[in-house]
Amino acid sequence: MRTSLTETEQIEAHLLKQTSPGDALVFEARLLLDDELADKLYWQKTAYDMVKRYGRKQLRQEIEAVHQTLFNTAKHKSFSERIMRIFRKR
Repeated sequence: MRTSLTETEQIEAHLLKQTSPGDALVFEARLLLDDELADKLYWQKTAYDMVKRYGRKQLRQEIEAVHQTLFNTAKHKSFSERIMRIFRKR
């Protein structure tokens, strides 16, 4: 049940929509005929989704750290005051 590199690359190309229409059609047909391939596609997509969610979480944490630095340190007080003035209700 070892996935070959070629098969993994084909699954990746399919998930990322990097295949020609003809190749995509052939791959879709293979999915209908091969339960093991469909299983591999499912798990590879699941792994990609997890990586994507983790990356988004990391990005949110980095943005929050920058926000805290810019708006809560004395060094950046004038910057934060200027930004607050821009968005202040008039």
